[in-house]
Amino acid sequence: MQALAALFDDLLWPLRIVVPLCVTLHALRTKREIGAAIGWIGLSWLAPIIGGLLYLTFGINRVRRLAQRLSNTRPWSSRRGAGIGTPDIEGSLAPLVEAVGRLTGRPLLPGNAVRCFHDGDDAYPIMLEAIEQAQQSLLLCSYIFRDDAVGTRFIEAVAAAQKRGVAVRVLVDGIGSGYFACGVARALHRRGVPVARFMHSTLPWRMPFINLRTHKKILVLDGCIGFTGGMNIAAENVLRIRPRHPVSDTHFQIEGPVVHQLTEAFAKDWAFTTGEDLDEAVFYADPPLRGDALCRVVTSGPDSDLEKIEFAIMQGVALARASIRIMTPYFLPDERLLTVLAMSAMRGVGIDLVLPKQSNHRAIDWARTPNNIPLLDAGVRIWLAAAPFNHSKLMVVDEKWSFIGSANQDVRSLRLNFELNVEVHDAALAHELDGFICSHRNERYDPEWTQRRSFPVRIRDSAARLMLPYL
Repeated sequence: MQALAALFDDLLWPLRIVVPLCVTLHALRTKREIGAAIGWIGLSWLAPIIGGLLYLTFGINRVRRLAQRLSNTRPWSSRRGAGIGTPDIEGSLAPLVEAVGRLTGRPLLPGNAVRCFHDGDDAYPIMLEAIEQAQQSLLLCSYIFRDDAVGTRFIEAVAAAQKRGVAVRVLVDGIGSGYFACGVARALHRRGVPVARFMHSTLPWRMPFINLRTHKKILVLDGCIGFTGGMNIAAENVLRIRPRHPVSDTHFQIEGPVVHQLTEAFAKDWAFTTGEDLDEAVFYADPPLRGDALCRVVTSGPDSDLEKIEFAIMQGVALARASIRIMTPYFLPDERLLTVLAMSAMRGVGIDLVLPKQSNHRAIDWARTPNNIPLLDAGVRIWLAAAPFNHSKLMVVDEKWSFIGSANQDVRSLRLNFELNVEVHDAALAHELDGFICSHRNERYDPEWTQRRSFPVRIRDSAARLMLPYL
């Protein structure tokens, strides 16, 4: 046995040099964050075989590599709107138009109308009615799409549209809508509806289990009417039926030229998942002008869109002159966004951050406390919203610019998931959302409470914060 062990050790020792060396070279070349590079390199040298396997499984961003290959073969830039001149915006937010344009490569489009809905009680009936009226195409993407009483209504409505000749495509997340069993996918398959599961595989090296999810919520009818926001499709969002774990949320109906960008965002994810390019003649349209809002879609994900939503948020914060209102269910950003918010507060911008008093993830509530302390010291007002748990993701700057969509203000959303937000330059919508956020300032976050926490609680909270990218 000793001779066999010695022989095995002789065979393995070259790998103890080659594997960490390969990890080191790859990490140095591809990792943008110094901490991530140091962590992977250190692990590979301390535990060469295990560290190498972990890096091969979780450390290589294959999503970005595949997205780059797709970008080289498919025209993802906006097919419409590129010839429209940049709208003139006066005041301190004028530089935001050019900054987000350079960031996204998409034009800011005029002539849009945006309607806000709160909870499934308001949004679902309008969405179902729009599905029933669709005549040519229907695109639907949701992170969570449950096959409960509410989900079944959507399943039947989508299947009925398919039956009457509407071209339908449905995309659900490979984990959010069920990993081991996806009831909605089975139900749609049985009804002949084309449905795909984003990044779903039982093999971990093909699908990291925690992150790299599509968190987008998109519904587009006939290429002219769009819905997006933070709301999934589930009975928990309908408050009038008193679900066991109610979730309040905000969703938006959008009409106008920017709906084309919603269609394009779905088409890119559909091609990524299935390899199918959507027929432009069937799924794309030239939406007519509907209102006065200037809008643009901003997507982000761990591919070619890396950190674009976070950069747009930071730019909006940096340009604010009077007020910033933020409402988010999970607030665990990195040091960059925390610093920009703190600096804006110190130069006199009134910042109100509204968080749920208790979210649906207890560890996130623990971790956010040490993250919030620098903001409190800088003068940011942090508020706790009373139950039910509010899942809205809203940001308003100077009551002029709104940023709405699927992205939470945490590292997972801003860097590790695929997200979609819409920037809206419209004073009426900004005023409406500003008032909604302020109406949820139920309880002031007490800075003194953070100092009164017991030692074990402080250790618990700080330990939870170490898991910031995965919470």
